Amino acid sequence: MTPQDLKTIIGSGLLSFPLTDFDAQGDFDPRGYAKRLEWLAPYGATALFAAGGTGEFFSLTADEYPAIIKTAVDTCRGKVPIIAGAGGPTRFAIQCAQAAEKAGAHGVLLLPHYLTEAGQEGLAAHVEAICKSVKFGVIVYNRGVSRLQPDTLARLAERCPNLVGFKDGIGDIELMVSIYQKMGDRFAYLGGLPTAEVYAAAYKALGTPVYSSAVFNFIPKTAVQFYEAVRTDDMATQHRLLHDFFMPYLEIRNKGQGYAVSIVKAGAKLVGHDAGPVRAPLTDLKPQEMEELDALIRKLGPQ
Repeated sequence: MTPQDLKTIIGSGLLSFPLTDFDAQGDFDPRGYAKRLEWLAPYGATALFAAGGTGEFFSLTADEYPAIIKTAVDTCRGKVPIIAGAGGPTRFAIQCAQAAEKAGAHGVLLLPHYLTEAGQEGLAAHVEAICKSVKFGVIVYNRGVSRLQPDTLARLAERCPNLVGFKDGIGDIELMVSIYQKMGDRFAYLGGLPTAEVYAAAYKALGTPVYSSAVFNFIPKTAVQFYEAVRTDDMATQHRLLHDFFMPYLEIRNKGQGYAVSIVKAGAKLVGHDAGPVRAPLTDLKPQEMEELDALIRKLGPQ
């Protein structure tokens, strides 16, 4: 798949980040992960991000990462494209990107480098080094300490033909408008704030109609229904689902630090697709929070 092919794929449809399955000891569970992907693939996501943020990329080791990507690619071959997460320090991100390319992934989502602050020159050097280490397409994720400005992205676009996507996880509307106005159709644009459905209509108005859904991991039917409502400007359905599910869901999610991932694993467990515990430093939901989430899910009906 060429970088332009990747750009086309992420230019429409619903995307999602599958959870990474861990066993009771917290080790990668390839069999459980394959079963999860087999369950999710038929629901119609345009692409799946293996070992992404919801897949706890930040807790994975260099040894287990290639196996996770290979399992995803092998399981979903001919069904749905796999985009691999990559991130952290520049050399580690390169190692991940190259492993993903070797495993047959269709591209990478470049997650933040974490912790240390960096100026635009340093961020650009980081992104460029990773882009030039592989041939397939790269999507850059603006989030945390990784905040690329319009002029920086323009320079990177000139130097890195395989940089084809931009995902926003900051929510700075002025910055997003500036980037879109500067770059136009050079990039495919993705909404990437946690629980993206809450922001989907607003991002569509900004020229970013595509987003990645975390709740697709446990309520895939509802996730697709909401996406279709956004795509067709069905505001009645959007408002109903926001009122009945997503806003109460946010109230549970906001009860704990790091719950944006933990609550998704909790949801998967409640619907019979347990992905195991989250890894430290994340913590699992408390029993009362699990009960609240279960009640919300049950109101939606079968998935």
